[in-house]
Amino acid sequence: MKVVWNADNGRYADNPRALYEAWTARGSDGVEHLWLASSRQAATFPPHVATVPIGTPQAVAALEAADLLVSNTHIQLDRWRKSPGATYLQTWHGTPLKRIHRDAAHQPSDAIMAELDDDIARWDLLVTPSAEGTRLLRAAFAYRGQVLETGYPRNDVLYASDREARRARVRAELGLPDGTSAVLYAPTYRDDEAVPGVDAPLGLDVQALARSLGGDAAVLLRLHHYMFRQSRPADGGHVRDVAAYPDISDLYLAADVLVTDYSSSMFDFAVTGKPILVFAYDLEHYRDRLRGFTLDLEEEAPGPVLLDQEALTAALLDLPAVTAAHAERYAKFVERFCGLEDGRASERVLQALGVRVLPPG
Repeated sequence: MKVVWNADNGRYADNPRALYEAWTARGSDGVEHLWLASSRQAATFPPHVATVPIGTPQAVAALEAADLLVSNTHIQLDRWRKSPGATYLQTWHGTPLKRIHRDAAHQPSDAIMAELDDDIARWDLLVTPSAEGTRLLRAAFAYRGQVLETGYPRNDVLYASDREARRARVRAELGLPDGTSAVLYAPTYRDDEAVPGVDAPLGLDVQALARSLGGDAAVLLRLHHYMFRQSRPADGGHVRDVAAYPDISDLYLAADVLVTDYSSSMFDFAVTGKPILVFAYDLEHYRDRLRGFTLDLEEEAPGPVLLDQEALTAALLDLPAVTAAHAERYAKFVERFCGLEDGRASERVLQALGVRVLPPG
């Protein structure tokens, strides 16, 4: 059996990584695993993981020979034909807060949209994190195929028995002393800024925020991988640049509070039960002109929606009171979007694929 894996067009990450590691931890004799890897990310793959350069004839050959393809996004860089009898498992990469595909206000050319629709037509199975996630993804992609409503494999680690030990390890790697409050800032990208030649503004003065929070706090800056060219503050002091950290799920464990904007990270971080603040400095532009939202952000977000840095800083300095004030809304958000998350999503997906699942160890 040949399995080809893809995450974010050539990274070792996300739902495919979680499924791959759950599968191989239980043994996969007779299975050939191969990952698509971008040149920029190739060095981040573990040494034992077999890779092929994405966007090359070798990648096309691998895709066309695969019995199973697992991806968390569209396969666009390789013109390939799905082999008869092959299964294409699409995990996608988050519950959509921002409108995507045909639902989005800002869309690429008709030719690119047609290419994406062709990819959707090849999907055999779509993994979703919740009933609400199923509804949103079906609508966005006009997908009528089979759905595996299992929870997201990438969130299993947030329930793992070693999660506290993992938190301690990651915090030590990041140089966070005991007692330090870690603020994870994880914004999404803007379609009008994630383009070559544009050095987009960060939207938040991270160093000023760290100074305002004081010496017992640190800000972890996690830029979206589309924004790797974006200028950012120097790493050090009370600011940690964690854009290159391999797995954001580990950062969720290490953090004590999430600050995000319109990223699907809020749906995953809500699994932890830790506070979430929405920093929406360009709310009207993003909501009304760029993308639009699938929910009423100001009424339904799991935490306060803050429009400027002063309000964000004040909320972080008064976090217990802010958390208590939004506890009911947070609980409703978790019930709606995270009800399936229990640490066994990978197991359910592998069982649906016919993989013999045994307890690890």
